[in-house]
Amino acid sequence: MPKVAVVGVTGRTNAGKSTLVNALVGEKISIVSPVEQTTRNTIRGIAADERGQLVLLDTPGLHKAVGTLGSLLNRMARRSAAGVDILCVVFDASEAPQLEDIGWMNRIAKERPEKVVFVLNKCDREPFFETMYRDAWKEENSDVSPHWLKISALGGQGIEDVLGTLFGLAEEGEKLFDDDIVTDYPRKLTIADSIREKFLATLRDELPHEIGIVVKKIDESGRGWKVSADVLVKRASQKPIVIGRGASTVKNVRKAAEKELSEIFGVRVSLEIWVRVEPKWTENRRLLAEMGYLGDLV
Repeated sequence: MPKVAVVGVTGRTNAGKSTLVNALVGEKISIVSPVEQTTRNTIRGIAADERGQLVLLDTPGLHKAVGTLGSLLNRMARRSAAGVDILCVVFDASEAPQLEDIGWMNRIAKERPEKVVFVLNKCDREPFFETMYRDAWKEENSDVSPHWLKISALGGQGIEDVLGTLFGLAEEGEKLFDDDIVTDYPRKLTIADSIREKFLATLRDELPHEIGIVVKKIDESGRGWKVSADVLVKRASQKPIVIGRGASTVKNVRKAAEKELSEIFGVRVSLEIWVRVEPKWTENRRLLAEMGYLGDLV
């Protein structure tokens, strides 16, 4: 029988969790950006080969919560790490251990999950603080014995070691998904994530967490999909920044997202993007539900 496991991939924000999940799956399913708090939903990716199937939960990174949205993201991260077969904690080891890293170690030492993998990411950078992470774990005096792996999720180094370790810890069982499925993430959220990723790449630190994307409509008539999406900002002064001079930013984002989404879904995707001001969208539970933060979209 094949080996099967549900793997919770977690850690602090911007540790490289989404890049790792994409590398394990072999296709892009998670938004990747140098901006913190990039992943806002729990994304399920499926890595399958002759050994079996790994269902990977790419969770939002833990961070200091601010407001309703921040609290929801932290709650989703902790909830997704519970009840999995294997817990995979990703650390950005190009930096010394941070408060959130120690927090995950404390949580694991207290709850004592049976199967834990510690992934020290960015091993291709200098300095690399492997010893500090191992020493921090020793100080917990826990009887949990995690598997330690060094990788570069972006460069691809050590990815096969991660797969081998996870399959080694998996148990025999029936596959949870068909072999040709790489994610069961709702397409509305996939579209929204692609658009948001392109804005983050363009705007960088100008509006990192002020932007929300709501996909309003997907029209599948004709030869492709016509998608209408709203970009939410909190203040009127942010709207021209998002739109760009002569609508240049929106045009560039639309073009890049259309190309990526057409490749992902295998159909021609045309985007219509509208920017509107919603001063308290991060506190609006109806809008947060539309974005998938209060439960699965159907």
